[in-house]
Amino acid sequence: MASLENPVANRGRAATFPGMDFAAQLDRYRQRIERGLDELLPPADTRPTRLHEAMRYSVQAGGKRLRPVLVLAAADAFGARENPLPAAVALECLHTYSLVHDDLPCMDDDDLRRGRPTAHKQFDEATALLAGDALLTHTFALLAEHYAPATAAALTREIALAAGSRRLIGGQMEDLLAEKNGAATAADLDFIHLNKTASMISAALVAGGVCAAQSDPVLASLRDTGRHLGLAFQIMDDVLDATADAATLGKTPGKDAKAGKLTYVRLHGLDQARAHAARETDSALAALRALPGDTTFLTALARELTTRKN
Repeated sequence: MASLENPVANRGRAATFPGMDFAAQLDRYRQRIERGLDELLPPADTRPTRLHEAMRYSVQAGGKRLRPVLVLAAADAFGARENPLPAAVALECLHTYSLVHDDLPCMDDDDLRRGRPTAHKQFDEATALLAGDALLTHTFALLAEHYAPATAAALTREIALAAGSRRLIGGQMEDLLAEKNGAATAADLDFIHLNKTASMISAALVAGGVCAAQSDPVLASLRDTGRHLGLAFQIMDDVLDATADAATLGKTPGKDAKAGKLTYVRLHGLDQARAHAARETDSALAALRALPGDTTFLTALARELTTRKN
């Protein structure tokens, strides 16, 4: 861990953000993450080069980096005891694997991701599938390699449960099934996105808390915050898919409606979807206020997610 960017400083002391410039702090976190991704992914010239080029192509395409930012920000809020950067990179690897697989012809069949061709378009379907598999397994190798056993075990348990058949993958399965189910309900929609989206946002916040050696009650509160924040984020995704263009989104707009996907906009309409996102954001903010530490940045980020344009 000593070679990584931004080693843990002021160990065990929460970071403070007096007079915080939110955009500047967000940019600092993102720069840290980009350096970490470059260092902690296998080099592109590692054999087989086509596979490692595809892994890097997918991960280094940019994006909001929301999940790794949440890891770093949560660790800073409570005072990191161990460097959160490998956990942040691990979450981004796992998230990118899910996007690579979601974009495949057998799933959402998309041509555009993060403003450029999807992995299976840039390479081929088999390479994209294997690159996603490799990113998933690399997630857990990073946790094993960079953390003490107890921390590695706690991080692995949290992230593996969030990414498994009852959460992320289960939510994706229900999402696919809902396309063929004309009688899907609001409860079905919440199940999909509490698991497909919110579970990974919760895991990111909890991972930051684990790196700061927080207690089980604090981790439970972080998990709850992530559920609300994740729903708000997903609802705004649905709104933007219905209202924004490809240049703004960095992916194909309007695909959800064309595919018959169950979305908050389809079920509730634009105005009610926006109101639902605002309510979930308010719940996330209330949960943040109840936490110890300096949650200034996390609070600003939660508000930003409801007003974002992409």
